[in-house]
Amino acid sequence: MKSEPKKFMGRNFLLDSDIAKLLYHEYAEKLPIIDYHCHVPPKEIAEDRRCSNITELWLGGDHYKWRAMRSCGIDEKFITGDASDFEKFKAYASCMPKLIGNPLYHWSHLELKRYFGYEGILSEDTAEEIWKLTSEKLAGDGMSVKQLIAASNVELLCTTDDPIDSLEYHMAIKEDKDFSVTVLPAWRPDKGLNCDRAGYRDYIAKLDEASGVPITDLESLKAAYMKRMDFFAENGCRVADHGIDEAIPAKPVSEADIDAVFRRALDSNGTAVSPEEADAFRFEMLKFFAAEYYRRGWVMQIHFAVLRNVNPVMFRALGPDSGFDVIGGRVSVTELARLLGEMVKNSPLPRTVVYSVNPSDNAAVAALIGAFQQSDGSGMARIMQGSAWWFNDNIDGMVSQMRNLANMSAFGNFLGMLTDSRSFISYPRHEYFRRILCNLIGEWVESGLYPLDIDSLAQLVTDICYNNTKAFFGF
Repeated sequence: MKSEPKKFMGRNFLLDSDIAKLLYHEYAEKLPIIDYHCHVPPKEIAEDRRCSNITELWLGGDHYKWRAMRSCGIDEKFITGDASDFEKFKAYASCMPKLIGNPLYHWSHLELKRYFGYEGILSEDTAEEIWKLTSEKLAGDGMSVKQLIAASNVELLCTTDDPIDSLEYHMAIKEDKDFSVTVLPAWRPDKGLNCDRAGYRDYIAKLDEASGVPITDLESLKAAYMKRMDFFAENGCRVADHGIDEAIPAKPVSEADIDAVFRRALDSNGTAVSPEEADAFRFEMLKFFAAEYYRRGWVMQIHFAVLRNVNPVMFRALGPDSGFDVIGGRVSVTELARLLGEMVKNSPLPRTVVYSVNPSDNAAVAALIGAFQQSDGSGMARIMQGSAWWFNDNIDGMVSQMRNLANMSAFGNFLGMLTDSRSFISYPRHEYFRRILCNLIGEWVESGLYPLDIDSLAQLVTDICYNNTKAFFGF
């Protein structure tokens, strides 16, 4: 006799064995969340924003959902255009039956269940019912941004911040003694490295003003960045992040030549620098930053293998981060290895987390990190492969990334999940990850590949979901 299928989104969603159920419900489920990489705006946290409807909360800047809607043939009017908020929500709801296998299907239902108590199925037929329910809930108590974050069991989150940022909103958040969640800035200096883009001098002028250092050459540029890193550190920053999308030069260029490139970039406002010269400039600056991060005890994150803004028509219409980035950037694992090699010649490598958006890189990255491990006396790894990122944070992508890391490195040191999100209700992604993690470990135990030692398994799950992140980043 065939067994009944599991209830959709039931208590044991994604948990297939008794071991998986035990590990999730007894150990992983209630652990606090440390979201060490996200894109939520600190201004909206400081001002404790309230959304009036679910479209504002869900669809305002979520390019994951925008891509899915376009893939379902939805007109741009209902995605980024002038349709009403209800029309946009209904259009998204209409896509749901087609999104079987897509993590958005699961995330959307988890968020409706966890934040709004909705147990039904999202579709075009239920859109009006859900719209009314969520609008009523959002108008009530407990649904401001700070309340949503606190209710999600978030202990700490790191935003993504430009070096010229005043960090005024982080200061305001820290002053709110009624808000128990720690919100820290994370250093993201990508704009200042793009010396071949129009408007570069205008950006450097803002860095000049923010740092108080007159920037005229490479030496003063580095001095300005050091001043801003001091300022970020004073405000709790312990994390840096780099999106490395451009090529890594085959060999270093002299500092004198880099200085000449930078001066020309300033003089021309970014219009007289070749792509090759810009790559060399970025290479030099990445080495400089890595040494500074090591000196300060910061963690460096590297995200690579993205090919950005491939649709020029939509880029002109909507700008970046609107759903037109893809897998397959100019930087390969080979080039990343060269960059790390040059960094380590210049200074000991800071604690580093490496993420590739290309799932084909999983094994290569897991192997690469083993070449740069060096004990710092803490018992932690020096360099880690980050969690399945962006196009990979689905069931197959997460399992593949974890299997490769376990096969080729020390899985017990893994740093677990992050949201990488602009949404204030995306924290069920941590639940999603934790269920998948516990199920994978349960599978290994059920197969006799790891002993049924509950204390050891509980420690493993707790470390991956919480302890490792706290220790690795020094939070």
